[in-house]
Amino acid sequence: MDRLTLERLLIQIRWQITRLSLIGKIGLGLLVLSTVFFWAAVLPQEEELHKRKGQAASMQQQTQIESVERAKLDDSQALQVFYDFFPNLDSSPYWIKELDKVAKKRGIELSGSEYRLMQEQGAKLARYEMVLPVRGSYPQIRAFIADVLAAVPAMALTDVVIKREDIKTGKLDVRLSLNLYLHG
Repeated sequence: MDRLTLERLLIQIRWQITRLSLIGKIGLGLLVLSTVFFWAAVLPQEEELHKRKGQAASMQQQTQIESVERAKLDDSQALQVFYDFFPNLDSSPYWIKELDKVAKKRGIELSGSEYRLMQEQGAKLARYEMVLPVRGSYPQIRAFIADVLAAVPAMALTDVVIKREDIKTGKLDVRLSLNLYLHG
């Protein structure tokens, strides 16, 4: 392209820009700005993105290999891993305190709980049976149950008895039966 053709092109561009209204000039300015931003900010990050994707793929592959290696446990090792999941027998007061914390957090009234440790001869797991009479609204009790089972993974809900004195009453009287499984 020679100099004369370039000058004519620039004159035509200037003439077209002067014909634009204020909104057209703003739009053209935004178009130029977005093009500059794309070349200056977006394209350099694309290389970083490809690098991170490669790292993520290699990490995922590594975790898959590790999980396959972990899966190669013999029966006694797998059984020991299973038993190690459960908390120790002497940690039951801690888990009961966790129940109390969750109840206070959810605004649940606990009253007159019953606790009983059941340990069968020759068994490696002990069952701590709990009967919790609670009082609260239905959403509070549902949230309480969900939070307890999330906070104490070795706990199981075995029974729920719901009683409401009057249809107008917002509070429910609920009897929850929970089992805490302990290794000991």
